[in-house]
Formats: sequence, C-alpha cells, structure tokens
Amino acid sequence: MKKKPFILVTNDDGVQAKGIAMLTEIARELGDVLVVAPDAPRSGQSSAMTVNLPVMYHELERSDAFTQLACTGLPVDCVKLAFSQQIPHLNRRPDMVLSGINHGSNAAINVVYSGTMGAAIEGALYHVPSIGFSLCNHEPDADFSAVKAPFRAIVEQIWREGLPQGVCLNVNAPTGAIAGIRTVRQSRGCWRNEFMTSAMPHGNGVCFWLTGEFVNEEAAAQDTDEAALNQGFISVQPVHADMTHYPTLQNLVFKM
Repeated sequence: MKKKPFILVTNDDGVQAKGIAMLTEIARELGDVLVVAPDAPRSGQSSAMTVNLPVMYHELERSDAFTQLACTGLPVDCVKLAFSQQIPHLNRRPDMVLSGINHGSNAAINVVYSGTMGAAIEGALYHVPSIGFSLCNHEPDADFSAVKAPFRAIVEQIWREGLPQGVCLNVNAPTGAIAGIRTVRQSRGCWRNEFMTSAMPHGNGVCFWLTGEFVNEEAAAQDTDEAALNQGFISVQPVHADMTHYPTLQNLVFKM
C-alpha cells in the first residue's frame, strides 16, 4: 500500500451508531482518521445541506492519529466541514472519504435517497476516493463482524488503485455469510404504499408515517445489486453525480 492515508469517516445514522464504530475501526487500521458525523440520526437526507441554520460541532476525542467530532448538521455538511479547513487543529485535507456502515440497504433506488451515499458523492466531488458502505440490517445492534474483512479489502484496493474523477462506490452487504464480492449495476425499482395512516391523539385528524415496500422491476436480472445481495454477495456499484442521460441528449432537439 502507498503512503498511509488520512481518512474521513462519516455516516447518516449518527456518531454513536454501531456501524460507524466498525468503519472507524477499519479506517484506524489503515491510516490516520477524522470522524465527523451527525450528532443524531439523519437518514434519508440524500445530498441535502443545512442552509438556514448554523452548523456546529463538538469534540468527542482527539489524539495524534484520531479525531472524532459530533456535528449538528447533515451528512453532506459533515463532509464539507472536514474539507473547509474550519477545524483549527487539522493541517491536512482528507485523502479518502468512507461513509457508513449504514444500518439498512442502500441498493437500487435507495442510493438516491441515502444520506450515506450523499456523503460519499460529496467526497467524490472533492476529487478523493469515496465509498459508501451499507449492511442489509436495520437493527441498531446489527452484527457487522462478517463484513469487516471484505470491506477493509475494498478500502485497501481503492486506496491503491483510485477511482475515476467524480466517481464513488456504493457497497452493500447481505446479512449472514458472505459468498463473495460482485461489481454490479443499480437495479431498477421503486417504492409503493409509502405511507401508513395513523390517527392523531384526541381525535385531531390523521398523520402519516413513512413505510412502504420496494418493488423490484427486474427481479429476473442477474447483473444487479439486488440479485447479488439475494445470492449472498456484497454488491459494489460505481456511482457518479453527473445525472445527464446521454442517449436522450443526442436526440433531444427543441425549436422555437
């Protein structure tokens, strides 16, 4: 491996989540580490930023090779703060961004909504290798032990080989035994029945709770993240922020 990296670790489940503890452990085995993560869960925030309120942080731990900060902002705020040189005692820019490990899948259309992946995409916009990691288990006490070795191997390979400018990785792991690692494309699908209706207390109308079920629109396809996960494989999907659909661009013409 080349020089020891300075790794930024963040997430959207909050600085106290079990997933970020495992990712921080992996990062500390490989380099110097800065953790800047939300002070509470901020799931489903995608690439949202805090624009009408101040963003603050407080220090939880600091040593020569490790700093951990809890931030009042969103995952993207955490990345921006780490790159903004507003943390006084830091004299260097992160060489990598690792986001997660998310409690729950970010495969298929979930990549669009994910705060975990919003942070990884933001890291790619700063032109550093960035990876979002997720485990298909929403439980707060999920067991991350099976993914430590393969996730570390992915980080080491990307640090050695890099990624194209503007590209990050969306890495998802199934629960249970790991059959291997597959590079895949995003599965096409959507969420249906997205809200559950509940009565308000004291008869004051109704409210709605986010829920829903994922509908895989190409369940028979074998080259997707959903297929890999269903077969016990870790899925690795390259992601980039350029949302231009180039085939349509070539044929889309307007006249006045």
